[in-house]
Amino acid sequence: MSAIARFFLGRGVHVSGYDRTETALTRQLVEEGAVIHYTDDADLLDQEAQLVVYTPALPATHAQLAWYRLHNYLVVKRSEVLGIITRGMHNVCVAGTHGKTTTSTMIAHVLRYTGYGCNAFLGGISTNYNTNFWSSERDVCVVEADEYDRSFHRLSPDIAIITSMDADHLDIYGTPEAMEEAFMEFAGKVKDGGTLIRKAGLDKLQHARVSNQLTYALDAVYLANIFTRNLRIADGAYVFDTCIQAHLITDIKLNMGGWHNVENALAAIAVAHLLGIDDNGIREAIFAFKGVKRRFEYLAKRAGVKPLVFIDDYAHHPAELRALVSSARELYPHLKCSVVFQPHLFTRTRDHAAGFAEVLKMADDVVLLPIYPARELPLPGVSSELIAGYMQNCNVQVLEWDKWLNRLREVDTELLISAGAGDIDTLLPKALEILKEKLN
Repeated sequence: MSAIARFFLGRGVHVSGYDRTETALTRQLVEEGAVIHYTDDADLLDQEAQLVVYTPALPATHAQLAWYRLHNYLVVKRSEVLGIITRGMHNVCVAGTHGKTTTSTMIAHVLRYTGYGCNAFLGGISTNYNTNFWSSERDVCVVEADEYDRSFHRLSPDIAIITSMDADHLDIYGTPEAMEEAFMEFAGKVKDGGTLIRKAGLDKLQHARVSNQLTYALDAVYLANIFTRNLRIADGAYVFDTCIQAHLITDIKLNMGGWHNVENALAAIAVAHLLGIDDNGIREAIFAFKGVKRRFEYLAKRAGVKPLVFIDDYAHHPAELRALVSSARELYPHLKCSVVFQPHLFTRTRDHAAGFAEVLKMADDVVLLPIYPARELPLPGVSSELIAGYMQNCNVQVLEWDKWLNRLREVDTELLISAGAGDIDTLLPKALEILKEKLN
């Protein structure tokens, strides 16, 4: 939503709106000219609005949205606006239940860094540029394609990337099979002559209505068109060669944790190659990529007698959480691993409680915060204790925010991972302050 707001602000349009809580991002938008309030009160809305854009993440009971509809304003979903903005452009659209934010940001960064240029609508804040939106005179658009509420069906890709199709948003789709069909439909929206780039293993997509398909994987054993050779860790970074069909790009260095991010880089490199960017440009851009806020983001990295590594991530699905925790443990095998996790949505917790628990067992110490409800009302019997119940004989506690912060003061912390898609990030500055005070 903030990328859409920035698009209109950049064109001199008056932008006002509502968010549930004030964040660093909303404060930035205010500095850029937006008027934002944080109470769902119809008296606070802008009655002069000509266009009302909303996210389906809003609850159906939202008073301001209901007021606009009742008074016959032009009310459209975020995805509809994105579809209108990108119509007629050369679109690179990145979809997937996880991986899409990092992959789309990496692609947009490569195009911007090399001077190729693009318009970018991203779901996360690029660390390189401290924004999730930028514009360019080049008629190329990089869009994060959201599968929630079938939003990505509004887009018209020239190049589509699908990173994953793990079961999620079952409150919308009902079954994993229905969700996969939605991804099939998205793939079928690739324009004539366009290309689908999909992660190897998503075999159902080979039947999608798109003529040109490429697959990517970490190594050639998956028989993918795009894969790595000589993949290794050096000085805390991943170094590898990339094979794109018969083309080889050597000595690429990615300064970002997680094997899954090497896979994301493969998709970005393939897009850049398809667009005609030269190998040196791709190599230099990947090396310069600093990542995405809240995607394997280092908040602290201190070696020595009292080591401290603090990694924050948006992970809110078991597959994302597994990639996060396993990658961190692999990079720091000798450090005690503590995880604080804020489940996101009652329905997702209900559907994946056992999966979350299985992943969290990989940690030495786990704290579960209360569920972040977002658009949902509570469900009977669904709470963070549901996850804890699957973690018998594990060091796990369910704590309120203040009790977790107090606990940080009392326990030794070496490798701390914070994860969740709610408002856990608002706690992190205080948590970091506590950890630094202890080390000093």
